[in-house]
This record gives sequence, C-alpha cells and structure tokens, in this order.
Amino acid sequence: MIRLLIVDDEWMVRAMLRTIMSAYDDIEVVGEADDGHGAVRQARDTAPDVVLMDIRMPRSDGLAATAALARFPDPPKVVVLTTFELDEYVETALRHGAVGFLLKDATADQMVGAVRSAAAGDAMLSPRVTRRLLHRFAEPTDPHRGEALRRIGVLTDKEREVLAAVGEGLQNNEIGRRLHLSEATVKSHVSRLLAKLQLTNRVQAAILAHRAGLVR
Repeated sequence: MIRLLIVDDEWMVRAMLRTIMSAYDDIEVVGEADDGHGAVRQARDTAPDVVLMDIRMPRSDGLAATAALARFPDPPKVVVLTTFELDEYVETALRHGAVGFLLKDATADQMVGAVRSAAAGDAMLSPRVTRRLLHRFAEPTDPHRGEALRRIGVLTDKEREVLAAVGEGLQNNEIGRRLHLSEATVKSHVSRLLAKLQLTNRVQAAILAHRAGLVR
C-alpha cells in the first residue's frame, strides 16, 4: 500500500486529488496540508511514502517544503504538481529532491502513474515538461553527442528503444504498449540500462537520450 500525502492550498484541488487517489486499492491518502509548513508537519506525523506537492502556496511554498522533506532520515518521494511549467521551477524542484513533475492538467492515470513510479523509486516527468526541460539543457551538440553515443554503446537494441521512450517522458506501461512488452519487462530493461550507464534515475537517462539524439 502506497501512503500518500496531498499538499495544495486549494481545498477543491485536494478534494479532487483525494477522490482520484482513493479510487485505487494500492494507494491510501494518509493526510492533507494547505502549505509547505503543514506538509512538513504532516509528513512527520503520517510518514507518507509519496507526497503530491503543489508549488505556489502561502507562507511556505512547495519548493521549500520539498527541500525540508529531503532532509528527513527516511525522506518521502515528492511529486510536484502545478499549473506552472517554468523551467526554473522544474530545475529547483529536481535539485531539492523531487522525483516527479506533473502539470495540473494531467490525466488521472498520469497522476496515479506518477505516484506509483515515485513509490517504486523511479523519476517521472510530464512529457510536456520533459520536452521543455531537456531541449533547454540537453541539446545534442557535437561534444555532448559524441560522448553520449559512446556511453549508450553498451546497450542492446531493445534497451536503446526503451531509453528513447524514457527520453520522451513515457511511463513503463506506455513504453510497454509501444514496444509490445509487459510492464515488468520494461521495468527490468530500465533497471539494466540505468545500471549499465551508471545513472541513478530516469531524468538522467532522459537527458542522455536527448544528447545521443535518440529523441527527435
């Protein structure tokens, strides 16, 4: 069971998220908070596995709360949920330890997928945010591309296909449908390629995929 804390300053958004998440048997909403201070306090009290975190909130925002949660002895995974897709928010959230970044117009399946991915230790970004972020920071320039191509030379053809899909911001189930693989097989491919490439998460893998020119 995934223990989830929902943080947003709008009660209607919290209610909507609780309704969506509570419909799934593997997710339990253990608390809510309306600002960053409340998020940190609730996280101490409820020990969530995942925190679904808004960014812009009064008194203490989601970025400050994410940084504070990262200092916990056993920190929860943070998925940032916002209406804003400005690059500096993405960068700061990831730097402070967030493992997912979704826009509030994401579908229910995408939101649930992000929570599950975070609980499983995977990073997950909205495909739209992924494209904006990576095209800014991972342009396949000549020096980067040569090194990236050298690094991915250790991958099998199938692992390259999976890496390209990760670079597009796809979740494991979406990759499986595209490549006609089971979700468990995709997860195994992702774990192996991360190990081969000596990467720690999917965001790093996505950057490498872009630098290698695997994503157009």
